Amino acid sequence: MGKIYKLSNQIKHYEWGSCDLIPQLLNINNKAKVPHAEMWMGTHSGAPSQINAAFPEAKQYLADVSGQLPFLIKLIAVEQQLSIQAHPNKEQAAEGFRQENMANLAMNDPARNFKDPNHKPEILCAITPFTLLAGFRKVESIQKSLEEVILILPQLKEIISNLLKALISGSLTAFFHILFDFSVLEREYICSLILEKELSRETQGISAEQWKLMQKLAAIYPNDAAILSPLYLNLMTLQPWQAIFVPTGVLHSYVSGFGIELMTSSDNVLRGGLTPKYINVPQLISIIDFNSYMPSVLSPGASAWHCYQTPCDEFTLALMRGDGKERNFPEKRNAICIVTDGELYAGGNKFVKGESFFIPPVTDGEAVSFSGNYTLFAAFEGNDILL
Repeated sequence: MGKIYKLSNQIKHYEWGSCDLIPQLLNINNKAKVPHAEMWMGTHSGAPSQINAAFPEAKQYLADVSGQLPFLIKLIAVEQQLSIQAHPNKEQAAEGFRQENMANLAMNDPARNFKDPNHKPEILCAITPFTLLAGFRKVESIQKSLEEVILILPQLKEIISNLLKALISGSLTAFFHILFDFSVLEREYICSLILEKELSRETQGISAEQWKLMQKLAAIYPNDAAILSPLYLNLMTLQPWQAIFVPTGVLHSYVSGFGIELMTSSDNVLRGGLTPKYINVPQLISIIDFNSYMPSVLSPGASAWHCYQTPCDEFTLALMRGDGKERNFPEKRNAICIVTDGELYAGGNKFVKGESFFIPPVTDGEAVSFSGNYTLFAAFEGNDILL
């Protein structure tokens, strides 16, 4: 029978996290109501997982058994919207990491954008309904929304007209430069007017959901140009077990919900707004893909084992649902699994929701058997799928 290592993982307490979702899944007490934003599972130096060793009081790092894994899997619980952000490709990450090292920026320096030389494509799969912004809308759709803003708030005609001119010329790059060159007074004016005005009717240009989100953002960030992001990025809500793939360079922001996030082993984030953290708009602009992009929604089939297809070479995400039958875990490469519902019996161990484990590569004679009624997510190396 194949070996299984139960994991002990670290929690990230970012201010946008939920006080309830991760603690409830892990069955931990959070009376102090501390935000629990992410739980990292993997070997990334930012929060490496540990494994239970032979003695309960002794632990060792997962990397001691697995080596450095090319992927990082997380639980992510979003109570308040994340920053508007994008992630670099391999060449951009390597060069950015080199330049910041040459500048002697410490890894914990708030101005540090590149924590490692790796690219960061990612897939997000919803556990609860998950709302997000991702990818530029088509230019004509953005244009229609901005024209509607002028009809709703004629006071903004002069400010918005400059954005429209860039769109009419077909340049999302110019649009973005103009948007983030607004003065503080212009930003405050936009935010205050949007906060004061209720949407009396839903139009083809702006939905009630877009307007409410802009009002919510304007209340939190009253001088941030990125509060207009629901007009130029695709606003969508995933249902449980639906997923999207976010390539490098695609501008996005997670709004609310609970999910699983799988990415390359990287922590490179460049931010452009909607955050108290360090913002570097010129650096962000240098890595953004300014083509319109609507992420495809990846929905699982009815099978007990489903893999989400992505173009990324480093990882695959699988959803597994047990119905009491015994099955062998079919993947023979390094894998990290987390149970999100029910009970799983695997390798002579019982795992309940919130528990995670590592399965090293196995041969046919050492296959790990799974049984029970459970929902489980598995991340493993490569994308030549065996499931």
